Amino acid sequence: MSDFLTLRGLIEACYFLAAILFIFGLKRMSSPVTARGGIIWAGAGMLVATLVTFLYPGMDNYLLMMAGIAIGGIAAYVSGKKVAMTDMPQMIALYNGMGGGAAAAIAAVELFGGADHGLTFSILAVLGGLIGAVSFSGSLIAFAKLQGLMKTTVRFGGQQALNMLLLIAALVLAGIIVVQHSGASTVTIFFVVALIIGITMTLPIGGADMPVVISLYNALTGLAVAFEGFVLQNAAMIIAGTVVGAAGTLLTQLMAK
Repeated sequence: MSDFLTLRGLIEACYFLAAILFIFGLKRMSSPVTARGGIIWAGAGMLVATLVTFLYPGMDNYLLMMAGIAIGGIAAYVSGKKVAMTDMPQMIALYNGMGGGAAAAIAAVELFGGADHGLTFSILAVLGGLIGAVSFSGSLIAFAKLQGLMKTTVRFGGQQALNMLLLIAALVLAGIIVVQHSGASTVTIFFVVALIIGITMTLPIGGADMPVVISLYNALTGLAVAFEGFVLQNAAMIIAGTVVGAAGTLLTQLMAK
């Protein structure tokens, strides 16, 4: 028991260190002079948070984790070296979408499991899943528009009413999942509706306004990660997600003025 407590304390201390690196890294990114160092600080925080995950008691899927890290790391390195600075907005949109998708995937795993972990757990899981799925699909549409893959802006009558109906449907499904612990079919429909919301929200927005949209989805991704951090009891995810969500919200407000 003492060994477990000692190991648990080490894990929490490492997550605390990672959170500090995230915060200071984001702070340094606020100035062009220190932005490069800020990226390194934040990257170090992510490295610490990733490595300490391997220390969790009962963790046995090391090969799958290493495969995921290798695939993601290689893809990010190759694309990061090749992309031009003028194409950086669409790259940010794509990476942000991956973050939202990861948060939605965590929620999906927990919700499809069907276990009753309590009301708070279920609420946070569905909220993280909803926000993450919206950010994922919306960011992909933003990427497609910036990349020139979608050259037309889609607008039609009653578009906002449709968005509102989809949101209401998603919230109703979320309530059913929380209260009744519904099966896979309800959870699947919930995520499909959430993905459609992200698409319909982004389709009518022109390319000139895409930076604001990307900033908004960045804030949503941070919020989704924070919610899933509570679900997984992961302090680094909670702190990093909260910081990113707050920073993204402030940036969106400034850019929208």
